[in-house]
Amino acid sequence: MKVLGPEGLAGGEGLQLFGLLKLYLEQEPRFQPREKGLSLIEATPENDNTLCPRLRNAKVEDLRSLTNFFGSCTETFVLAVNILDRFLALMKVKPKHLSCIGVCCFLLAARIVEEECNIPSTHDVIRISQCKCTASDIKRMEKIISEKLHYELEATTALNFLHLYHTIVFCHTSERKEILSLDKLEAQLKACNCRLTFSKAKPSVLALCLLNLEVETLKSIEILEVLLLVKKHSKVNDSEFIYWRELVSKCLVEYSSPECCKPDLKKLVWIVSRRTAQNLHNSYYSVPELPTIPEGGCFDGSESEDSCEDMSSGEESLSTSPPSDQECAFFFSFKVAQTLCFPS
Repeated sequence: MKVLGPEGLAGGEGLQLFGLLKLYLEQEPRFQPREKGLSLIEATPENDNTLCPRLRNAKVEDLRSLTNFFGSCTETFVLAVNILDRFLALMKVKPKHLSCIGVCCFLLAARIVEEECNIPSTHDVIRISQCKCTASDIKRMEKIISEKLHYELEATTALNFLHLYHTIVFCHTSERKEILSLDKLEAQLKACNCRLTFSKAKPSVLALCLLNLEVETLKSIEILEVLLLVKKHSKVNDSEFIYWRELVSKCLVEYSSPECCKPDLKKLVWIVSRRTAQNLHNSYYSVPELPTIPEGGCFDGSESEDSCEDMSSGEESLSTSPPSDQECAFFFSFKVAQTLCFPS
C-alpha cells in the first residue's frame, strides 16, 4: 500500500488533494448550523404554530422532490439543505413561512451549483411546489436568508468530503473505483440529510461514516486500511466517529429495509384534467401573498436560548385547505419521489 499523503502520489496530484482537504477542514466549522438552534428545534413539541423536527424533515423531502423534478444534481440538494438548516438554526420560523423558505433555499443553491441553462425560473418552482407565495415574496425572502447568512451561501458540505475522500482512497489503492459506487454513497447521504439529527454532525465525520460502512460491506482490507489513515489524517476523534457511525448505520438499515416503500424511478409524468388545463392560465398568479415578515435583533450566543430572532407576525396563517383545480397549475403528485431508496 502507498504512503498516505502528498508524498505518496506522483507529481502535484498529492499536493492538490491534501491541500484541498486542509482547506475543507478549515472551512467546515463556518458552514455548520448552530447546534444550539438545532437543539431547540429538536426539543420542540408538535403544534400548529412552531417548527418541529417533523416539519423540517418534511421540507427537506420536498427539496429532494424538487431537485428530482428539475433534474438538479446532488450538490444542489445538499447545499439547499445546508442553507435551510443554517437559517433555521438562526431564526424562529413559523410553519406558514417554511414553504417559502424551502423554495428560496432551492433556488439559491441552484444558482450557485447548476449551469445557467439548468436553473429553473422562480415562477416554475412556485407553480410546481405549490408554494403559497408570489415571486416578490421569494425575492424578499431570498434577501433575508442571504443577509442572515452574511452572503456565505456556497458551503463546504459532507458531499465535498465524500467526493474528496473517495478520490484520495483510490489514489492510494490498487482497487477499481467501480467497486465503491459514488451514486450509492450520494443516495445514502441524502437519506441522512432528511433527518435533522445529522445536521449536527461534522461534514467530514458524516462522510467518513458513510464510506466506512460501505467499505465494510465490500470486505476490502486494502481500502479499509487507507480509509482509517484518511480518518487519522483528518484528525477525526474516535469517540465522535463511533457515535455517528452507529447513528448512520441505523438510518441506512431503516431506509434499506423491505418495509421502506421504494419510489418509481421513472421520469415523472404530470396528468392534468381538462378542467385544470382550461384554468391554468387564469390561476397561474392567483396565489395569496406571504404575510410581511418583521425582523428583530440577530441571535446572540450570549443571550438565552429563547433569544433567537423571531420571524413570526400577527397575520393569520396562509390557507391550508386543499387546492382546487383553479388554484393549482399542476397537481403536486411527486410525493412518491420523496421516499428514499439506494441504487443497487
